[in-house]
Amino acid sequence: MAKIIIRKRGSSYQYRFEIAPVDGVRKWIYKSGFKTKKEAETAGAEALAEYINAGSPIKPCNMSYSDFLDYWMDAYCRNNMVYNTTSTYETLIRLYIKPELGKYRLADINCVTLTKFTNKLVDEHNFSRDYYRNIIKVIKSSFSYAIEYGHLKYDPSSKTKLPIKKNYKSPRKKHVYSQDDIDAILEKFKKNKEFICAFLTACYTGMRTGEVFALTWDDIDFDKNIISVEHSVYDKKKDSLGRWHMGPTKTKAGKRTIPLCDTLKEALLNYKKYQDLTKQLYANDYKKYGLKDIIIIDDVTTGRIVDSKYGEQDLDFVFTKEDGTYSGTDIIKDPVKIIKNELNINCRFYDLRGSFATHADHNGVVTKDIAAILGHARVETTDEFYLSPMDESVVKAVNSINNLISSDTISKTIKFEI
Repeated sequence: MAKIIIRKRGSSYQYRFEIAPVDGVRKWIYKSGFKTKKEAETAGAEALAEYINAGSPIKPCNMSYSDFLDYWMDAYCRNNMVYNTTSTYETLIRLYIKPELGKYRLADINCVTLTKFTNKLVDEHNFSRDYYRNIIKVIKSSFSYAIEYGHLKYDPSSKTKLPIKKNYKSPRKKHVYSQDDIDAILEKFKKNKEFICAFLTACYTGMRTGEVFALTWDDIDFDKNIISVEHSVYDKKKDSLGRWHMGPTKTKAGKRTIPLCDTLKEALLNYKKYQDLTKQLYANDYKKYGLKDIIIIDDVTTGRIVDSKYGEQDLDFVFTKEDGTYSGTDIIKDPVKIIKNELNINCRFYDLRGSFATHADHNGVVTKDIAAILGHARVETTDEFYLSPMDESVVKAVNSINNLISSDTISKTIKFEI
């Protein structure tokens, strides 16, 4: 290892150490201007450590893991993850990670510490395997950041995994909607036009719940028969301006266009006629919205959804109450409870996404086409599998669902008669 040489240069000190020769010529790294010999020694040691690690500054980290997690959330997570993901991370950190690991210094945590933590976690709780994995994912991500930014040299979480256990709680079984389910739901809520139209939109596109309720009429092109998916909505703590925010899709692959099948096109056109009529009836009392605190992320405009008098860039939402009131995903809350309790269908609105994929798969649609429609991030590489949703095979995939999910009840309901 190179030796650090400290020399006094006039009234200040200099550190100096030899590095690898270039073209056979000896080379040195040095810096002067330190007031004391101790300052020069400390700075020289840090410079040598950085040189040895090819420019990555390895800084001794004495902060607690709890404080580091707070720093990581502020410095990285909130700037690079969608709100819902960040919120989930915060919950897992608060409930499970900080109480057990937060008291240790970041630099002192090792693989034994993490193994004991995971074993104890599994012993004390009865979660599904995926839930445990999410907790471990947060830990691994935080240590990965610590390595990348020079707070640690080695990653103690690299081999952290769940202990072998036969009786992990089974994950919730996702409901696949049958034609009978769909007809029963449409019949039950035929007077709730905004819910029915939102339900069918998710049913025929596989869109995420937040994506469905972020749709504006500008996102739907009835001439080209496409829906442009660029946003998702999420809610924060309510204040005087409300609680709904419009952000980007969950993943970059989530920004996409989806072909509009015949049944959904008819439903949306009829629903728009109904909504246009209610706008006339309510006149100036019809609620209008805009965006506040606008920022642009990857060419997608995002911001806070507020009453139009507080915001700008008008938002003509597809799914609102009769008087135009925008309530985000709250539109589905009461209907889903009724579906479970009265219709005895154990489902979530989000299960429509999985149902779309299941029906498409069983109908012979290839995986890469399903991924293109769903905006699924979990494909081998986006470049290799990306298909324009207007490619013939993807249009056929959507049309196959249109033919598969069809009934007199649907045809009657989507007229949205007043």
